[in-house]
Amino acid sequence: MSLIASVANPLPATGHDRLPARMAVLVFLAFALAYFFSALMRAITATLSPELSAEFDLTASDLGLLAGGYFFGFALTQLPMGAWLDRHGPRRVVLGFLTMAVLGCAAFALADSFAGLLAARVLVGMGVSACLMGPLTGFRRWLDPATQMRATSWMLMTGSLGMVASTLPVQWLLPLTGWRGMFWALAAATLLCMAVLALAAPAWRPSAEPGQAPADPVAPGYGIVWRHPYFQQLLPLGLVNYGGMIAIQTLWAGPWMVKVAGRTPAEAAAGLFGINLSMLTAFWLWGLVTPHLARRRIRSEDLIAWGLPLSMVLLLVIVLMGGQAGWVMWALYCTSCTVVTLSQPAIGMALPPQAAGRGLSAFNLAIFLGVFLVQWIIGLLIDAFTLTGWAEPERFRAALLVFALASLLAYGRFWQAWRRQGR
Repeated sequence: MSLIASVANPLPATGHDRLPARMAVLVFLAFALAYFFSALMRAITATLSPELSAEFDLTASDLGLLAGGYFFGFALTQLPMGAWLDRHGPRRVVLGFLTMAVLGCAAFALADSFAGLLAARVLVGMGVSACLMGPLTGFRRWLDPATQMRATSWMLMTGSLGMVASTLPVQWLLPLTGWRGMFWALAAATLLCMAVLALAAPAWRPSAEPGQAPADPVAPGYGIVWRHPYFQQLLPLGLVNYGGMIAIQTLWAGPWMVKVAGRTPAEAAAGLFGINLSMLTAFWLWGLVTPHLARRRIRSEDLIAWGLPLSMVLLLVIVLMGGQAGWVMWALYCTSCTVVTLSQPAIGMALPPQAAGRGLSAFNLAIFLGVFLVQWIIGLLIDAFTLTGWAEPERFRAALLVFALASLLAYGRFWQAWRRQGR
């Protein structure tokens, strides 16, 4: 109960949009439930990859495209969704989008070809694309800055809980429901989330100040976002480092454990469970400490500058270890990347409240475009390295080495901008 209660504003509320403590808790829980299932849908392909590969004869590039289809659909909606969030608010936008998620889950359960699976996967990605950006846009007005950081970290923790549920629990349920029954159950769960959100989420005022006209006082469009120096500074990390971490977590860590480390599908599912549980713990800890860091004026970009290099060192170690690198090493890599997630609420707070939805959605577009590209390109590289005559484990290692170098280059661009600001 203490964890839930601290999501509510612990400081004196200021501003007419601040929510009372009890209402803030209920709103957080309603959006967290929807985000839990969206994250489960995001990561479930890693656990289901052996079944889907066997039934549809998928190659590595097919599997990467299928998993990336979710993120492609996610990316398609981000720019219009950001403007809609600023104008109509989280409740209306999230409920509208979740309708597509229900249809996508049903289509996936009925698919009889790879093309059908891919189209359904894109539709699911479009449908759940507002499940994080919606509440983050609301938090910009509903909570004070320190609590926004905590609520964001604990929303991501809820997402990690959904990813935990996508591993061993899904593996245990598969013999009972099959993968098709699993998606029918997800369609029903999404309908439940919609009912909860319709009851709990507050109405939205298009103006942030009492007495203002309902028109948005900030210039329309995304120019205010694209030109913002803080957005430009963090963009390379969102595309490569942040997006790449999600690509590994939600797809390639599982096949690595099977193809490179020689684990069974059940053991790989247990490893993914451990990875996602580690991520959950990391986000819980960030939620505990970020309000204190915010009050001490410790900047997110400073934490990223000093903390993110560890993730690239760990990735290179994994490549060198090869088959000896199991889920523990991947858990260390993914948790070391969580420092970059501090960039999301920071971007929202760097922009005016009336443009927060656009800023958050634009950055989310970069992240999930990066996820789609990294998932697909790693699969393409694994297949392309067949021309070298290397065995499959060596092809996996070579593809991950390319990704590690790309991560280093993206960090280098961020580091240059950070240094120019005088740290």
